[in-house]
Amino acid sequence: MSEGPALEEPPAGARSGEPEPLRSELPESDPGSSPVTDWPAWTAPLALIGGLVLAAVASLIVDLPALAFGVKVTSSHTPGGLVIADTFVQDLAFIAAAVYCARLGRRVARPWQFGLRRPGSGWPSAAGMILLLLLAFILLDAAWSEFVHPSKEKLLETLGTKESTALLLFSAWLTCMVAPICEEFLFRGYIFTALRNWRGTLPAAVLSGILFGGVHATSAPAADLLPLGLLGFGLCLLYRYSGSLYPGMLAHSLNNSIAFAGLAGWGWEGYVALIILAPASILALIAVCNRAGLFTTGTGLRGAAA
Repeated sequence: MSEGPALEEPPAGARSGEPEPLRSELPESDPGSSPVTDWPAWTAPLALIGGLVLAAVASLIVDLPALAFGVKVTSSHTPGGLVIADTFVQDLAFIAAAVYCARLGRRVARPWQFGLRRPGSGWPSAAGMILLLLLAFILLDAAWSEFVHPSKEKLLETLGTKESTALLLFSAWLTCMVAPICEEFLFRGYIFTALRNWRGTLPAAVLSGILFGGVHATSAPAADLLPLGLLGFGLCLLYRYSGSLYPGMLAHSLNNSIAFAGLAGWGWEGYVALIILAPASILALIAVCNRAGLFTTGTGLRGAAA
């Protein structure tokens, strides 16, 4: 008489009631290319939706106390300071959503998996790629503007930059430093990387670019969404071939700095100051985090034992 199928032995943690251990850490991939992870492709839209939902919740946490203390908000006007605070917590929500999705299934999440490491291609090569991307985007955007004549972006008016110098400076900091860091972390560091596991680099870059352009639908004129999507596509390729998220943050910051100075109507001195200070601030933050041991600083391959 044949025996029935043997029952599988439950994991030791399940028998003892202890939590399941973390999955083993992947070795660091080739630093000359964007990191290879085991993030499932279906978590890419989850990270974006989760980030938007978390951003909405974070905005409520900011708005409700402000309303309770007498801040006046109408259907046609929200104080610039409140808009800046809302946008800041929304950007942080993007990072939180990416980290949460990276840790689904008790995975080990490391900074290098998000591209927080020096460019494997080297900084001179990365700088060349940054300049090439920005030049291509500026020419494309200028040609597109001549063709469609988009309406003027009202971002600075929404942020209240004309109300005070403080709001102008906070808006520049938010637009040219905070947004590039947080958006690159989500769209390139997580979404592109997860989608790349599905169909490879180009489809992942296209989809990530579409999502990147679409998420700006509430803050940019509709005619600008196509150039923004193409910029997102180019930033994916920059990440893919530099092996680091830092060049994308700097390119994103430089683009936003040029756009911000133009919208603010600054002279060449303002352009130069913002173009220098915004990327320099990002590099300074990276240096501080590296010195504190928060980011991976090496570019060599590292095994799981590391």
